[in-house]
Amino acid sequence: MQELNVALAATGALILVLGLLSRPLDRSWLSPPLVAFLLGLLLSPYGLGWLNPAAWGSVDTLLEESTRLTLGISLMGIALRLPPTYPLRHWRSLCLLLAIGMPAMFLISALLVHWTLGLPWLIAMLVGASVCATDPVLASSIVTGSLAKETLPESFRHLLSSESGANDGLAYPLVLLPILLLTVPTESAWIDWFAKVWLWEVGMAIVFGVLIGWVSGRALEWAEVNEYLDQPSFLSITVALTILVLGVGKLLGTDSILAVFAAGLAFDQMVGGKERSEEDNVQEAVNLFFTLPVFVLFGVIAPWSEWMALGWSGVLLAMLVMLLRRLPVIWALRPWLPPVREKPIALVMGWFGPIGISALFYAVMIARRTENDMAWVVGSLIVAVSIIVHGVTATPFAKRYQHLASQAGRGR
Repeated sequence: MQELNVALAATGALILVLGLLSRPLDRSWLSPPLVAFLLGLLLSPYGLGWLNPAAWGSVDTLLEESTRLTLGISLMGIALRLPPTYPLRHWRSLCLLLAIGMPAMFLISALLVHWTLGLPWLIAMLVGASVCATDPVLASSIVTGSLAKETLPESFRHLLSSESGANDGLAYPLVLLPILLLTVPTESAWIDWFAKVWLWEVGMAIVFGVLIGWVSGRALEWAEVNEYLDQPSFLSITVALTILVLGVGKLLGTDSILAVFAAGLAFDQMVGGKERSEEDNVQEAVNLFFTLPVFVLFGVIAPWSEWMALGWSGVLLAMLVMLLRRLPVIWALRPWLPPVREKPIALVMGWFGPIGISALFYAVMIARRTENDMAWVVGSLIVAVSIIVHGVTATPFAKRYQHLASQAGRGR
C-alpha cells in the first residue's frame, strides 16, 4: 500500500508540474515522456528504491494492459484531432506509408537486429516488428503544442499523426507473423496469418470500429436533438467509446488497437467540427494524464541488467535503428508524398518516427506468447533510446526547420 501511495503522489506531482510548466517545457529540450521516464528511473531499485516491481506480481500483464489502454486513448485523440476529410483526401500518401513504408521499416529493423546481435532471423523479426510502428504517444508530443503549430507545417503534422494512428494497429499482423512461424507448423502459420489475422482480427477490427463509431456519432446527434443531454461532455463520450471498443474488440478476438482508431475516425465524420474544437485542449490533457504514468512505469521496470548484458552491440543497434529504420524509407518515398516533398520537411519526417508505448505493448505481448524475452529486452532498449534521442531533438529540429523555411521564403 505504501508503494501505491508513493506511485500516486509521484505521478500526480509530475502531471501537476508539467501542466503548470507546459509552455516553457514545450520550447525546451525536455519532453514530458522523457521527464516521466527519468522520474520512474529515480523511483526504481536502480535509483532511490522507493518502488520495487519485483514485489508487484505480474508486471508484464500490468504493462501490457496499461499500454493497451494508453494507446487506445491516444489513438482516439489523434482521430478526433485530424480534420474529418483528411484520411480520404490523402489516402494515397497514407497507403504508401502503411503498405510500403512500414514493412520496409520492419525489414530494416530486423536486419539490423540480426546483424548487430547475431540473433536467429525469426527472433530478429520479432524485434523488428515490435519497433516498426511510429508511436502515437511520442509523435503527439512532437506535433502538438504551441511550438509545433508555429514551426511545423500543418500538412506534415496531420500526415505524421495519421501514420502513427493507423500503423500501430496495422503493425499487429507483422508482429503475429514471426510469432506464428515460431509456435505452429509453417504451413499452418501462413494459413492462420492470412485467414485469421488479416481477414478476422484486422478486417473485423476495421468493420467493427467503423460501425460502432458511426452508431455512437448518430446516437450523440439524436441525444442532442432531443435534448436528452443535461450537461453534454464530448470528452466523456469519447473516453467511454475508447474503453468500449477496447473491451468489445478484445472479446471478439480482433485487433482492438486498430478498432479504436477506426471508431474514432468514423465518430469524427459524424460529429467533428464544433464539439472537437471546443474540447481539443481538454482531450490533450486527458491524453497526458493517461500516457505519463506508463512512462513512469517503464522507468521503474526498465531491465537495466539485461541491457548491460547486450554490451556495446545493444548501443550500436539502437543508434543504427534511429538512423536507418525510417529516414532512408521516407527519403525514398518523398517524391510521392506531397506534404513532405521538400527536402527539409522530408528530413524532419524521416527523423521523427519515435518508438514508444506501442513497441512496449508488442514486446510484452511477444514475450507472453513465445516465452522468449529477447524482444522485450532489445525492444525496450530501443524505446528508451528513442525517448531520449527524439525527446531531446524535437524542439531544436523544429526551430531549425522554421529557420530554413524562412530563409527559403526570403530567397524566393
